[in-house]
Amino acid sequence: MNLETHITPGRFGGAAGTGAHLLVEGVTVRFGGLTALSEVGFEVPEGQIVGVIGPNGAGKTTLFNVVCGFTTPQDGRLSLDGAPFRPRPHRLTRHGISRSLQGLGLFEGLDVLDNIMTGAGVHARSGFWSGLLALPRADRDDRALRDRAEALADELGLGDHLHAFPSTLPYAVAKRVALARTLVSDPRLVLLDEPAGGLSHDDVQQLAELITSLPGRGCSVMLVEHHVDLVMSVCDSLVVLDFGKVIATGTPAQVRDDPAVAEAYLGAEVPSS
Repeated sequence: MNLETHITPGRFGGAAGTGAHLLVEGVTVRFGGLTALSEVGFEVPEGQIVGVIGPNGAGKTTLFNVVCGFTTPQDGRLSLDGAPFRPRPHRLTRHGISRSLQGLGLFEGLDVLDNIMTGAGVHARSGFWSGLLALPRADRDDRALRDRAEALADELGLGDHLHAFPSTLPYAVAKRVALARTLVSDPRLVLLDEPAGGLSHDDVQQLAELITSLPGRGCSVMLVEHHVDLVMSVCDSLVVLDFGKVIATGTPAQVRDDPAVAEAYLGAEVPSS
């Protein structure tokens, strides 16, 4: 399904900033006798899009889960904007971080607008007590968040679906709802886990347009993706994993020409175009 979108950089956060700086150093994760990640290190510079690729079982999902706080490494450290960072899934929005997961993860009992609004974790915290006590702040916060969610939905071509429920949506539309939920908190770092999964060629092209607009919104991006053509077209740099180790880093052109990468992934499993 082809969705028309109109991407306006920096629209929702006021004057766009430069994004967050994420640094991963020496991260090692073991599950019993299996080493899923071994001394993995890379960085997501301010305002850049960094892709993480590799064959199945390379450790991409484990690495994503470490950055999101779902998995705690045995060794290594993370820092955000130069300060030590210990991610916790329920506190990511406090740090200006948002994430999307491989699946849609939409709430079937909520319509599109309410699903998008759930992406603003701060709303759930500040609005609960204000709402319970019937404070005016609750109404103001809710209205501001609703306005932001509606504007974002319009921008992503979801304006005609605001009151639809996820089960009634085509998959490509539901994907855009999940992405809108990721952006509604005005994040400085966006973590995307295989956002192109299940999308048609036309939808992937539009996804690429959206991802490349994120630095203009004041976002840095970490993109974990199997769709090699997508990461090659949108990323400033790439990190290549194989058997839990970083085997190459560099620009898309540098990675494409790296013999170790060709042997481990690109040449064998997904021919480069």
